[in-house]
Amino acid sequence: MKSPARAQPDAPIVVRPVESRGELSLFIKLPRLLYRDLPGYVAPLDMEQNHLLNPKHSPTFRHASIRYFLAWRGDKPCGRIAAIVDPLSIEAWKSTSGAFGALDALPEEAVVRALLDAARDWLRLQGMAAMRGPLTLSYHGESGMMIAGQSEPPMVATPWHPIGLSDCVEACGFSKIQDLLTYRLKLDDTTDAIHIVPGSLKPGEDRLGDIQVSHLSKKAITAQGEILRSLYNDAWEGTFNFVPLQDYEMNAMIEQLKPVLRPEHYVQIDQAGQPVAMAMVVPNVFDIAYDLDGSPSPLGWAKLGLRLLRQDFHTGRVILLGVAHRMRGSMLGALLPSLAIAELLRRRTTLHYDAVELGWILESNLPMRNLIERLVPSPNKIHRLYEGSIEPNAA
Repeated sequence: MKSPARAQPDAPIVVRPVESRGELSLFIKLPRLLYRDLPGYVAPLDMEQNHLLNPKHSPTFRHASIRYFLAWRGDKPCGRIAAIVDPLSIEAWKSTSGAFGALDALPEEAVVRALLDAARDWLRLQGMAAMRGPLTLSYHGESGMMIAGQSEPPMVATPWHPIGLSDCVEACGFSKIQDLLTYRLKLDDTTDAIHIVPGSLKPGEDRLGDIQVSHLSKKAITAQGEILRSLYNDAWEGTFNFVPLQDYEMNAMIEQLKPVLRPEHYVQIDQAGQPVAMAMVVPNVFDIAYDLDGSPSPLGWAKLGLRLLRQDFHTGRVILLGVAHRMRGSMLGALLPSLAIAELLRRRTTLHYDAVELGWILESNLPMRNLIERLVPSPNKIHRLYEGSIEPNAA
């Protein structure tokens, strides 16, 4: 396999579609080959990325048309990109917008421009009038380009990009449409003291007598996954970039996470027996794979297995946080996110987590930001979504 291009500066840049199994393998592992010597970068497991990007495993391929491209300088790979047509997003937004994703390269404008041009050309052939991104490969996966937080501890399902790559995207004519904010919430007594829910407002008591909090049931995980999916779709319908989560996407997520999920990872809040709010914590796989460089040796796999068996996780990421649509604008609806966070704080005694990251929080979601920024004044990571036009071919 060819190593990434860091030489041959005078060789022309050529972008070609991924056609073979070998090229697909290179596409999946290219970021760790490009970035491995950059400060702050920690390689995700190739196995995890294969699940995310390989058409045999990714549920996104069930409804979306996706084309992968690799950029080459001479005989060495120097970047990658995916062009995506997602009928679900087109229907949800009533817009012929395609997407670009899995954009990875060293911060060199010529390479980035060649990749974006290749994605744009393919999307034009599919009848798209605009392109958003980056994302990998859907709006329920890894979203945005990292513009701040490169030196922060790595987190599961959070893309990493080198400083300067976003400048290249903007130089190619793409404009910001939204920032996605991530906040690192410490799970300690200090946070407990700040996050005060009035003592009279406890689930199952007094004014919240019809409110109950439940855990994850490993026996009923499939049924709970469907409840979670329905609640998620209801909670976020009509918000920026929302695309309904499909049942097969939720099933794939559960199958992937089942080995590491514990009852404490899931918070579901019911009112009179009906789900009204939820939150799920995903264990941070980097806690057990930080030193394995993405492709473990036999000894590395043994280390990984032992760490997984011991549940050596000390951080996690909160995903799918939301409140039922019918609760919006009510006093209880405003309180429910606080109750969910309070429940996560209580569970730290059994999870033994030092911190969790809350993301993706839309910069335009001021109510959620106000709640979180009482506990964490500023985000530790920022990812940006861009949009660019696709001009039709000249007649």
